[in-house]
Amino acid sequence: MRLHFTVVLFCSSDGFLEYMVERCKFNSTELKDMEYIYSHYYNKIEYIRFSSSVGKYVGVTEFGENLAKHWNNDTEELNSTRTPEKCHHTYYCHNGNIMSVLFLVQPSVRIKSKTPLSGQHPAMLVCSVYDFFPTKIKVRWLRDGQEVYSDVTSTEVMPNGDWYYQTHSHLEYKPRSGEKISCVVEHASLSEPLITDWGKYLSVSSILTLGLILLLVGYIFYRWKARGQTRTHTHRPVNSTSYQSC
Repeated sequence: MRLHFTVVLFCSSDGFLEYMVERCKFNSTELKDMEYIYSHYYNKIEYIRFSSSVGKYVGVTEFGENLAKHWNNDTEELNSTRTPEKCHHTYYCHNGNIMSVLFLVQPSVRIKSKTPLSGQHPAMLVCSVYDFFPTKIKVRWLRDGQEVYSDVTSTEVMPNGDWYYQTHSHLEYKPRSGEKISCVVEHASLSEPLITDWGKYLSVSSILTLGLILLLVGYIFYRWKARGQTRTHTHRPVNSTSYQSC
């Protein structure tokens, strides 16, 4: 993934347009591979360029080559252009805006039952939200359609290390018969809030668990029945036979 930030400055003279373009190119959030490029254009033609990967000005046209010799001998000019803060400042200023618009990744949601943290309530649910971008996200709980504000704790948004993020919200509660608990996620990538019901998630788990239990019980019953039939065939009753003496 290669990203670019561009800043354009314009100047006009005698009907011709001169403008300067600053670009920042990078492949990761670590900024180690960030390249700063500063180009001068006159009448739509680039005539000189500075690249941080080269470390000096390079002329593109004959006029640019002569100018590059002069600017490369100007220590103050060269050092001010070489500074890496130019790109870092641009990145931090625009990262939350430009990148958030360009890359929107929808989150995935899972609800699990865990041991309560405080011990004040008999049950706790954890709503885990994974693999979303950008970082701004809102996670809340609904209980029978009403938002829950108490006994709710959430972690900070944490990076996965692959441009995506995760967060977790905990709800401690006392279960009630027939109630409906939902985790609601709001994110820029979603056209409407993503609602995940604990009841639906639980039913799927219950079906799988019940299926495994029934399979195990059936296997045990089959083995027991097969063993009983083997014993029946092995221990047949012996018919008594009358012997007459000669």
